Amino acid sequence: MTGPALPVTVIGGYLGAGKTTLVNHLLRSSGLRLAVMVNEFGALPIDRDLIEAEDEALISISGGCVCCEYGDDMVSALMKITEMAPGLDHILLESSGVAIPGSIMASLLFLDGLRGDGVVVMADAAGIRETAANSYLTDTIQRQLDDADIVVLNKADLVAPEDLAATRTWLRDHVPGTRIVEAEHGKVSPQVLLGAIPLPRQGHKVTGHADALFQSRVLHPAEPVDAIVLARGLAEGDLGLVRAKGYVPKPGGGMSLIQVVGSRWTVEDAGDSHAPGIVCIGLKATFDPAQLERLGQLDPV
Repeated sequence: MTGPALPVTVIGGYLGAGKTTLVNHLLRSSGLRLAVMVNEFGALPIDRDLIEAEDEALISISGGCVCCEYGDDMVSALMKITEMAPGLDHILLESSGVAIPGSIMASLLFLDGLRGDGVVVMADAAGIRETAANSYLTDTIQRQLDDADIVVLNKADLVAPEDLAATRTWLRDHVPGTRIVEAEHGKVSPQVLLGAIPLPRQGHKVTGHADALFQSRVLHPAEPVDAIVLARGLAEGDLGLVRAKGYVPKPGGGMSLIQVVGSRWTVEDAGDSHAPGIVCIGLKATFDPAQLERLGQLDPV
């Protein structure tokens, strides 16, 4: 592969948590050219009105998206799909309900031309605690949750408010520090899950937006800053952030690209054709814009 590395998001979670519903939502709403990889087509009943063509190995979906069955040979199928469908924006890899998503992500990172964009784990608000209490499943559920950069607490509309609050507390006890996003029918802002936050370039104004559950702000560091310190503060600080992405100026010229997914962060060198700006998205209930602004006012370096 040539060009920038293609981002891959692994979607995990136990059987019935809503992975398929989430995938269909992202196909409809992301505006990206997605490749969706599943163990078998039968496990992903894609909304029929999205499908344009089908054959034995590939389903073509409206908007330039594709769905590929990978079976037992995930790596081979992954390489094939990038050759068959050039120009993709993002790959979604849906794991089976009993798979450990972190292991899948680890295997992908050895492949040229790909980069991990995060592990999203779905949790059924109506059943996750009961499932985890099953002695045969406890270890699997905990390992899945441990691998998550973001946990989507799905089916929030199917439980009473006090039960939802109890499940949220249970999750925070079992995966402290992991970002938790509540959802109904798998509907979560694609920008939160897929890193599709706009990256500013010179001459382009940076604007942030999110859906009704989220709030966004854009930091505009005009002076060179320590990108590592800033990235760590965005990921590990008590800001209520779920996602952040953008550029900050480096001492001596050029830019650093900061990417934050949940509590994980990366910093990498970028060219000088980008305008400074970091789009930050957080849950309205916990987002602290004032503290975010203070963090963005780091001493120049």
